[in-house]
Parts: sequence; C-alpha cells; structure tokens
Amino acid sequence: MAYLAPTTLDAALQALGEDSWLVVAGGTDVLPAHVGRSLPERVLDISGIDELRGVEVGSDIVRIGALTTWSEIRSHPGLPEALRGLQVAAGTIGARQVQNAGTVGGNLCNASPAADGVPPLLTLDASVELASVQGKRRLSLSDFLLGPRQTALQPGELLTAVEIPVPPADGVAGFSKLGSRAHLVISIVSVASLVRLSPAGTVEDIRLAVASCAPTGKRLSKLERDLRGEELSESLVDQIGPQDLVELSPIDDIRGSAEYRREACVVMVRRLLMEACRR
Repeated sequence: MAYLAPTTLDAALQALGEDSWLVVAGGTDVLPAHVGRSLPERVLDISGIDELRGVEVGSDIVRIGALTTWSEIRSHPGLPEALRGLQVAAGTIGARQVQNAGTVGGNLCNASPAADGVPPLLTLDASVELASVQGKRRLSLSDFLLGPRQTALQPGELLTAVEIPVPPADGVAGFSKLGSRAHLVISIVSVASLVRLSPAGTVEDIRLAVASCAPTGKRLSKLERDLRGEELSESLVDQIGPQDLVELSPIDDIRGSAEYRREACVVMVRRLLMEACRR
C-alpha cells in the first residue's frame, strides 16, 4: 500500500496528476465506508496542507478552505448573520468528535444525498474551487453535485475551497434537521432557508433548499418564485403543501417513507418561514 501525506497543495496536485489516489482529509466518511474491507492501494492524506484551512471573510466573498472543520465553522465569530443557517447545520453533523475532524470539502466530495451542509450552502449560492496541475476552475455547488456519491471532479482535481457571495446584511437564515435522535444520525429530512423581507413585510428574496429528498440537495425554485413579492404571513405559510415541492423525489428507505419525508418537509419549511417572519 502506498501512503502519501503532502504538506503543500502543489505537491498534492502533482501526485494526483501522476496517478489515481483515494483522497483522505478528516476521514469521517472514508473510514466508516471501509469497515471490514481494505483501503485502496494508494491513499493521499491531505490533512497536513495548512493552506487549505480557514475562513476568510471579505467584503464580497466568504472563502472557506476545503480542510476547514465543521467545528471551526460552527464557532466562527466573524461570519455574517446570513450564514447562521450554515453554522447551525455545522453543529448537527455527527457529534463533536466528528465536527472536530470532518471537513467541509470532504462532506461535499462524499456527495451524500443526506449531507446536512449542502442545503444552507445551496441557499447561499455557494460555488466550489477545483484545482489541478492544469489550473483552477469554479463550479456552482448545484453543478458540482451530480448524484449520490457522484461529483463533477475530474481525474487529477482536488476541491480546494468553497466560496460564498456575501448576502445582504438583513437576510435571515435558518436550518432544521429531522432525525431519529439529536446527534450521530443521518437526516430523514433537512431544510435550510434564507429570507429577506421589505419594510412592508413582503418577500424581497427567498431561498429554500432540502436534503434527503432527492439524489442531491435541491432548491425549491417553484416555491421561491411563488413567494417572492408576497406578504409573509401565517395564512400564506399555511397554504404551502406538497404541491409546492415539485423538485423533490423522496424515496422509501430504512429511515422513512417517501410520503413521510414529503409531509415532514412541508412542516419544516413552514416552521422556518414563520421563524424568519418573527425574527
């Protein structure tokens, strides 16, 4: 077995350009997936590349290094209020031990349909930076996630950062997760929201995204269009139903039925919107 632990991005990209490797960062997804079987012959451990860590808050862009842990995101004191949903989601991923080791880049590259970090990042119009020896390119997160365990990563590429356009300061963000217990659980449904209201109480901007109800996380584009310009009120929110969730295609599995997921999603969307209205 070959094991390589580069300490610079250039060295990692050079290795990826010459051969195929299993890339490991925090290992919180990779190691459980290999219980009872051997790791691949070539393991590239990128956890020592410090230049891929940290959060940079600029005037226009929040840049999150791929090796930034969920604990760092959860407790970061300088993130804009509109990223509050992402911070709440970070505190629901696994338990504290998982949050201390698991990375945002690893979570996205694992491409689980139930990934809790995905819905808030979708509401934030996040993009990913992909690097190789040929250079760098950027993709929207929705274009990067292709299906269960499938991404747009090309051979030789490494996800190096997540970039988020700084939302307006008056955006109200939320996140809600439904699971069989509070921690160490895969979501039955998770929902994220980002809402901006006018002084008159009408919806100026709204972004809603769901995980565990489709092959990838999904924005609720139809519902967003229907709610823009409307006065956000309890009576309006009560009208939201399964007919507004046309982008979703939940399945029956061990955690819940498709019907239950769809009904739960309606309730969770309603609750997040009423919370946004109160805040």
